[in-house]
Amino acid sequence: MRYTDKIVIVTGAASGIGRASAVRLASEGACVACLDQDVAGLEQTVQLLARYEREALSIQCDISQESAVAAAIEQVVGRFGKLDVLCNIAGILRSDRSAELSLENWSRVIAVNLTGTFLMCRAALPQLVATRGAIVNMSSTAALGSHPWMAAYAASKGGILSLTRALAVEYVKQGVRVNAICPGGVATPIHGGLRLPSDVDFDLLKRALPHNGFAKPEEIAAIVAFLGSADASYITGTEIRADGGALS
Repeated sequence: MRYTDKIVIVTGAASGIGRASAVRLASEGACVACLDQDVAGLEQTVQLLARYEREALSIQCDISQESAVAAAIEQVVGRFGKLDVLCNIAGILRSDRSAELSLENWSRVIAVNLTGTFLMCRAALPQLVATRGAIVNMSSTAALGSHPWMAAYAASKGGILSLTRALAVEYVKQGVRVNAICPGGVATPIHGGLRLPSDVDFDLLKRALPHNGFAKPEEIAAIVAFLGSADASYITGTEIRADGGALS
């Protein structure tokens, strides 16, 4: 019960790693504010949390929109009075030949993955300073290794990794820890819906693929729960790679 009396925000909570993280945190005693654009998915997640008899909040939010993020943080703090942990898990993934990637599609991936993470961190930091809390960001092995046909996604996740390190140093003396997770392939809707360009060379994808199959969302959620907890009290400004040894 590492999260007893803790208030946690989880973005991307309607499915995948976000949902698994919300469930894991609630199972350890957290009151969880679940953010996503998918209202139906949020409702399903909140129903899953009900078994743990902890208060859960469902908030429809496009994290790429500054006003929506500000309103979400205000709603959480208004409801619970504080914020202890922010888990930035929401993200989108697409695959394009880089020479054919439109500015619109590039901008959308950056807006959700990188700018959305920044907006959530910026809005939450005053509350986290007050509680000496923690931020857990979701990067990717795409920030560390070669992921062809995913230039926008890789750039966004590399930016999240750099943002994590910058914030960790900036806020280390104020007691806020900031860390990131770099998963490889995870069995979630974001990967299941990926469509690669036709006639791709699969030899170029080998390094990005795990040796022992895709991870379960719950396996990544366990790392989220660790990094946000007091068990990781001396860990900040770093990343945990969880890719089944793909980049080893």
